[in-house]
This record gives sequence, structure tokens and C-alpha cells, in this order.
Amino acid sequence: MRRLHLPTLIVIAALAVAAAVVPYMFEVSQYVVQMFMQAVTYAIAVLGMVVVLGYTGQINLAQAAFFGFGAYGVALGMASGSLGFWISLALGVGTATVAGLALGLTTIRLGGHYLAMITISFQQIFDLVLVNWIEVTHGPDGIAGIGRPSLFGFELADDRAYLLFCAIVLYLLVFAVWWLPNTRLGRGMRSVRENELAAEVVGVHTLRTKVVAFALSALLGAIGGGLYAAGFAYISPDNFNFARSIEFLTAVLLGGAQSPFGGVIGTVLIVQMPEWLKHLPEALSFIKDVYLAVYGLGVILIMVFLPEGIWGLIKAGRARFAKAPTTDTSGVMPLDFDVQAGKGGALLQLDRLAKHFGGLKAVDGIEMEVQRGTVHALIGPNGSGKTTSLNVVSGIYKPTEGRVVFEGEDVSLLRPHQRAGKGVGRTFQNIRLFSTLSALENVMVGAQRDNNPIPSGDKALRARAMSALSFVGLADRAHMIVRNLPYGHQRLVEIARVLAGHPKLLLLDEPAAGLNQTEKMELVELLKRLRGHGLTIFLIDHDMGLVEKISDRITVLNFGRKIAEGSPQEVLRNPDVIAAYLGTSGPVN
Repeated sequence: MRRLHLPTLIVIAALAVAAAVVPYMFEVSQYVVQMFMQAVTYAIAVLGMVVVLGYTGQINLAQAAFFGFGAYGVALGMASGSLGFWISLALGVGTATVAGLALGLTTIRLGGHYLAMITISFQQIFDLVLVNWIEVTHGPDGIAGIGRPSLFGFELADDRAYLLFCAIVLYLLVFAVWWLPNTRLGRGMRSVRENELAAEVVGVHTLRTKVVAFALSALLGAIGGGLYAAGFAYISPDNFNFARSIEFLTAVLLGGAQSPFGGVIGTVLIVQMPEWLKHLPEALSFIKDVYLAVYGLGVILIMVFLPEGIWGLIKAGRARFAKAPTTDTSGVMPLDFDVQAGKGGALLQLDRLAKHFGGLKAVDGIEMEVQRGTVHALIGPNGSGKTTSLNVVSGIYKPTEGRVVFEGEDVSLLRPHQRAGKGVGRTFQNIRLFSTLSALENVMVGAQRDNNPIPSGDKALRARAMSALSFVGLADRAHMIVRNLPYGHQRLVEIARVLAGHPKLLLLDEPAAGLNQTEKMELVELLKRLRGHGLTIFLIDHDMGLVEKISDRITVLNFGRKIAEGSPQEVLRNPDVIAAYLGTSGPVN
């Protein structure tokens, strides 16, 4: 949960009000007022970068294009005289949002530097259209005579009044963006940033989340652009080129990409920097001649030494003096598993399942059933196809041949988040948590999967997450950032995250990996408790002692094929298993 203490809120509010009313209290030149106006409108666009880059982890080097959509929407509507400011702004914002949705759809197959190239290309195309579509955009000459909006019958013709209006808009949007991580959408965004695969597997519709992030980024950029156009009464293509996108990127990195307050701080510094350079001492005047080089070096140094920006430094300083968060566990309810007791039959069926990677048959025609309410282990030597099988069952891979049948339904073509919505939960051999989120936030992400049979609202999600943490013995650690927890506790948080989603089938990929002997014994007891509640568990592990203690049935793979299946006693003494798994003639120990 993101919190700002009352003193911090008062300071931020006072600074925001002061910035807006200073021009009324003192004799300030029009140039200074317009510089404030530039900072405020730029900051609104930078809030979009906080959403798409800081919260969701998606590269966007086309924010100036969205800024331009809003500006040209207002300019064309107001200059023609046929449309008022608010309709013009709505058209510009709407167009930008649609463009953001389209750009977000490219994340289906692209990410990282490929996505960066796509957004750069989008920005360059936008620049070319502005310059060359002269009949509409007026080309390099730009558009002049853009009017100001009216508010409750009062026209904001005075620069100071308009600055105050823009500052209020910025203030409201800052708090909207600050609150976003406390919502389902915001937690989904942060989970995508931290670990997209884990987010998808626990039930987050990652594509939809990324598309919405781009759309929100575009919307905020367009609002800033529309206010900018009305504020300065003139725009040209030079105001919305690729260099402006780089300025927005630099501002959010400098201030702190994961906080709207950091974004505002970074924007103010970027806008003020040219003014500071004008007043450098004579001995440092050479910096003006190498401004771009210094600028680029500064960006590199920020990314290396201040990955969380200036706001990150402020937050770290506050954390030194803040009290450690405490968790009240007195009202935590027992975890409800919602498993139909006594119902038998196969919950999961693998029907001639195969997964090939080119000529490599990682899984080759497996047939097996996992019965309801049992613990079914999948073992075999390294490279036998165990994890690949689990990846196919959870939806990470699509099968080359055969079917995955869950509760009588063929789910072979469903994506991981869709399978999670049907009750398939998954943990990983290498723990995949959302490292900068708290244990509670991690588990809440698991609880918000589709079709989870709990009431809507964050209160119910929080209660479900606390129940899951209490079940694994970590309720008192709920507010700790998970990367600060011991390895064994991180494993338990990952299991709690799955349990919060009311799974019908729990897939565990080497849950004992990296645990010491005491932690392994605790894990065995936890798995026995889960089985006692009627939960079906399908697990992989190399610890034969753990497998033998907990499993009702074992399937053995070798070179992608099933070579044995039965009770632990039968399988671990099977000569074929001994030969394939250990290469010895004695029973598996």
C-alpha cells in the first residue's frame, strides 16, 4: 500500500499552491510565467511516462507525438473557430488515446529494444506528417491564434489565471497517478514491470495491461499538449519532435520513474536547465558549447548511479527515519480453499501430449491423469521434459500435438492468465516474485485473477491475501518488501500468491530447490496440510525423500517419454527407473 504521511502531504500541497500563486503575490515577468506554464504542461505529459515506463516497464520514445496530438487537436479546433476548447481537447485526447492503444498492441510480440525502435519510428512518422501535411497542419509555419478556454463563463485570458488552472489540473492528475498502484490495474502494471511471465501465470492479462498503460500515457500526454497549445497560442512541428520525447524520458529518469512526484521534479529541472546555463560563471561558460554532450552524459550517470532518480533518494532518506511497518494479524480469517470435498475423478488429463523444439522432442506423447485431491509427482533425470511438461500444462508453451484437459475442458490453446482464471496455479523453480512489491501486494496480485470466488473490491483482496500469508506463516511479514525476505520465506510467499487465487490445481516446479533441511521439512508439512484441505498438487522435484513422503502417485519421464507410473514404492524400485534416473542397479534412495 502506498502511503504519504500527513506532513509530507502538507508540504507537497503547499509547494503546489505556492508555485501557482507566486505570480499573483510578486511582480513576475511574463517570461517567468510562461516558463512555469511550460514546466506544468510538460509535467502532465511526463506523468504519462511514469505510467508506461515507471509502473509498467515499457519503453516509450514517442511521448512527444501524443503531446502533439493534443496540441494540434486544440489548435485546429480553436483556430478554425468552429469548435470550442473543450471539444477540441476531447478530439485531440481521443485521437491520441486510440494511437496509444494501437502502439500498445505492438507489445504482443515486441519488447525491449524492439519496442523502443517501434516507438521511435512512430515518433518520426508523426514528425513527417506534421511537416508535410501542409493543408491541415500548416507545415513548418505552424498554427497561430489559438484561444484560451473558458471556465464557468470566465475566460482564462490572463496568463496567471491560466497558469493557476493548469497547476490545478496537474495537481489532480499527480494524485490520480500516485493512487493508481493501489488499484487492480496498478498492481497488474507493476507486476508486469517486475516479471511479466509470473504476472501472466498468476492471472494478469499482461497484453491488456500494457495496452491500457500506453493508452493512459497517450491520454496524459495529449492533455498536457492541449493545455500547452492554448497557453502559448502558437505551435509548430519543432515543439513535438523526437528531441522533445528524449526530454520527457530524461525528466522521468532524473526525477524518478516510479513516482509522479519524481516526474514533476525531473520536469522542473529539465525546463530550468537552459536558464541556469545562461547564468554560469565565465570559467564554466564552455559548457554552453557542449550542452548536448553534458546532457547525454548526465542521462547515463543518472541511469547508473540513480536508478530510482531524485525521488528515490528522498524516499531512501525518509525510510531511514521511518518506523518499520507493523501488521495487525488479530483479525485474519482462516484460508478458505473452496474445494469440493469427496469429488473424485481426474482433474487434469494429458492426452498424447507432445512439445517439439525443431527436431528436439522435449515431450513425446505423454499420457497421464492427475486425480482430484492427490499429490502427483513428475520425476526424471535432467532434460527428461519435466519442466517443459509443466510449461505446457500452465500455458507458457502451446503443445505441438495432443491435448491438455482440465476439469473435462480442452485448455490446450488458452493463455496462462486464462488457465489461472480456471483455477490452475503455478510456482517456479527459480522464484519469480515481484521484487519491489511487499509480500502483501505480491499475494494480492494472485488474488485478483479472473473468476476468483471472492467479493469485489480491494478490501476483499487484502483479506484473502492476508489469509494466504497467514496459512504459510508469514502474516507478520506482510508489509516487508519481498526482496528483503530470506530465500525460504520468498518461496512461501510464492506459494501464498497462488493459494490466494483459489486454485483447484497447484503446479509446483521444484519447490524444495535452494531450501535447507529444516525448510524442506516445513515444506513437506505445508504440502500435507494442502492435501488435507483437498487441494490437488502436481509437482516436480529432485529430492526423492520429499517426493516419497508427500506423493500419492509418481510418473517418471526419460527423454520426453513416460517410462513408469505408480505408487512411490512401486516406482522407486522399478528397474527401468533405476537405470534411467540413477544409472545404478539398486533401489532409488
